[in-house]
Amino acid sequence: MADDARIEALRKRLQKDPGSIAFAQLAEEYRRVGRFQESIDVCRAGLARHPGYLSARVTLGRALLEVGDVESAQRELTDVLRVAPDNLSAIRGIGEVHRRKGEIPEALEQFRSAFEMASPDPSIEQVVRDLRRDAMAADLTARPDGGSADAGLAPAALTAAPAGQPFRADEERAARRTLAYLERWLQAVLADRRARLYSAQA
Repeated sequence: MADDARIEALRKRLQKDPGSIAFAQLAEEYRRVGRFQESIDVCRAGLARHPGYLSARVTLGRALLEVGDVESAQRELTDVLRVAPDNLSAIRGIGEVHRRKGEIPEALEQFRSAFEMASPDPSIEQVVRDLRRDAMAADLTARPDGGSADAGLAPAALTAAPAGQPFRADEERAARRTLAYLERWLQAVLADRRARLYSAQA
């Protein structure tokens, strides 16, 4: 209900002022609740007026990814990263693009970058600790010798073949587990920042 009320308020605001930058927030709300085509439509209409609005371009890229238009999503997100290479949402989106295309080393590299950029945030230290514990447990379960490999998040995957080189089957399995852990972690970072943004706007 809260989501519906927020969306309706933003929609009415945009109806009154079609040139408002509130289109970006409305599009993100649509994307967040799974109304992807509406998010795309709002983004494209708003970006026609405000082409340099990077957060809306990120939302567009991520919504395009959700409807399966991977190539268009990659173009949008790559354009954002040319201007703002430290944009976590865009990095996450590009990581997901590579994952959808089966480019596991490239996807892993994007999520590594996001991890390195955002890890100092004290608000998600507990999430990082939980993920390290889960990754180690999964790695122990997967290793035939039952041995330990304590090197942070999913150790086998983080030291696997570099981008552009083939993965062995065991490396790819470890990399896919690591991507899942990093995705959960990055979701927590972005959710925390979005919550703080809403709180500041309230």
